[in-house]
Amino acid sequence: MIFDCDGTLVDSEPLAGRAWKATVAPYGYEVTDADLAACMGIPYARTHAYLSERAELPEAHEFWPLLKHELFSLIDAELVPFPDAVEAAAELHARGVRLAVASSSPRERLDRTLARAGLSFAVTVAGDEVEHGKPAPDMFLAAAERLELPPARCVVVEDSVPGVAAGRAARMPTLGVQRERAVDLSEADAVVEVITAEAILALLD
Repeated sequence: MIFDCDGTLVDSEPLAGRAWKATVAPYGYEVTDADLAACMGIPYARTHAYLSERAELPEAHEFWPLLKHELFSLIDAELVPFPDAVEAAAELHARGVRLAVASSSPRERLDRTLARAGLSFAVTVAGDEVEHGKPAPDMFLAAAERLELPPARCVVVEDSVPGVAAGRAARMPTLGVQRERAVDLSEADAVVEVITAEAILALLD
C-alpha cells in the first residue's frame, strides 16, 4: 500500500499554505487560496515556478531555505497526523502488508514531517528523487519497485487530483480520501471520507 503524505497521512496542507503565503509576501505578492489549490499535490519546483510567474522570487534553490525555515517551524509546532490514516497503516502493517509513502515533498521535508508525526515506513519516495512528479506515475512506480511488487498489486491512497491521476497512470488501484476541502477525486477507483484498512484491501479483491 502506497500512501501519499501531506493531506493523506498528516494535516500539513494548511501549514504549507501559511508558509508559502508568509514567504512570498515580502516579494510583493499575496498568495491566494486559488493559487494554493492550483499547486496542491505537485512538487516544490513546480509550485515555485507557478508562483514565480506572479512574483519576482529568488531561484528555487535560493528560495527553499526561506520557505523551509517558515514551514519547518510550523511543522514542529502544529503538525497533527490523521488518526484514520495512522490506524489503517498500523492495521495493515500488523497483517503483514508492505507499506510505502510517495510524496511530492522534497526529501528534507518528507523526513521532517514523518519524524514529527512519529511515523516510520521502510520505503519512502520523495518528490525530488524522481524525474517527473505527480500527476506522472514515476514516484508510485519507484515505490512499487522498492516494495518488490508489481504495480497491479499496489494500492495508492491519495487526497489530491494530481495524486489520483498519478496512481491511475501507474495502473494501480487508487483510493481517494476526501478530507474537508472540496476536491474532485472522482477519477479514483473508490472515494472515502475515512481511510480504513478494509477500504484499501477491497481494491485488491
